[in-house]
Amino acid sequence: MLNSTFTEGIYIEKLVNGDESAYRYFIRTYKDMAFTLAVSIVKDNFMAEEVAQDAFIKAFNNIKSFNGRAAFKTWIYRIIVNEAFLRLKKEKKHQLVYFEDYQADIADANDLENLNESERFETINRAFKLMPPNEALALRLFYLEESSIKEIEVITGYTESNIKVLLHRGRKRMLTIIKNQKLETV
Repeated sequence: MLNSTFTEGIYIEKLVNGDESAYRYFIRTYKDMAFTLAVSIVKDNFMAEEVAQDAFIKAFNNIKSFNGRAAFKTWIYRIIVNEAFLRLKKEKKHQLVYFEDYQADIADANDLENLNESERFETINRAFKLMPPNEALALRLFYLEESSIKEIEVITGYTESNIKVLLHRGRKRMLTIIKNQKLETV
């Protein structure tokens, strides 16, 4: 990890000085996760690509404001999240989704175990697209990106208790969606 942090520090310094190879390094390193985070929020691949591009441009234009208190990854993810929600607001598609409190039927552990890897990946991504953006984002950061609650606080601006609630609701909703997808295919 120290090597990675040291390498990033060198590239950040190069980026501040306008070195184009540093731009390429950061885009290569973070483009996939930028897209994944964006699509979790905006639910549209084309819009997610635009969000990721806009976020990289904003990050590179503001690289001098990066102070190193948080990891670069956390800093750029926060920019991506902000850009995605800003895009939703601009597109007037950002509607809060309210669901009645429900007792979710907990899906059997076998629901995903019986699928091959690509089917599992597709099922989970389909479920993410059906979830409210804030729940999908919290789940993706915590489980797929393995971010800590503290890192998610910095990235999203949510409180610790809000994140825990989003994770709890998100897990229940994910299981319900997966179970319903399974029933639809039967």
